[in-house]
Amino acid sequence: MSELLQLDTTNGRPKPPRPEDLKLQFSEKAIAELEALKTHYPTLKACVLPGLWIAQREYGGFLSGDAIAEVAFRLKRSYAEVEGVATFYSMYNTAHKPGKHKIELCTCLSCHLCGTYRIRDYIKQKLGIGHGETTEDGLFTVEEVECLDACDRAPVIQVGDTYHGPVDEAYVDKLIADLRANPDSTVVKMADEIVKVHLRYDEAK
Repeated sequence: MSELLQLDTTNGRPKPPRPEDLKLQFSEKAIAELEALKTHYPTLKACVLPGLWIAQREYGGFLSGDAIAEVAFRLKRSYAEVEGVATFYSMYNTAHKPGKHKIELCTCLSCHLCGTYRIRDYIKQKLGIGHGETTEDGLFTVEEVECLDACDRAPVIQVGDTYHGPVDEAYVDKLIADLRANPDSTVVKMADEIVKVHLRYDEAK
């Protein structure tokens, strides 16, 4: 049987907190953003996607059970409904908490032909981690992803809201050094930038 599909085992998703144990963590800024976003949509259900981006930012880049529960509570949806949306889209971090910087390598045809697997192996050697793994210091997570729609820059890497490409070993060395020196989480920054896109400029200031 596939290691990914085994009977009598639990998946890695956290269970929802009991209603009496729910701890709301949204900042005043986040609450104001969500209230503004509610006016953009005809129903609260339609606000789930941007609400999840707020939660991903507020919860340090990871949609934990508490984060899912808070979105469900604030939008008056069920936990199962919001979790179903969050786990459907790969840009939401639900499988595990990522590192401070998530390095996503495109592995589709153009990048494959231009050497993305050579770059993957180099990153694995340099950081000591493979697909879906995080360094012990919590700085880096590496993931192989589908097409990033930047074939003209193959092989391409995405870190946060920035594309890098074409990359080679020297570029990877500099990128990792720059990320180590970056005090901010590019995972959290990306979520914040997406929230701003959902809001009008005057609301995002």
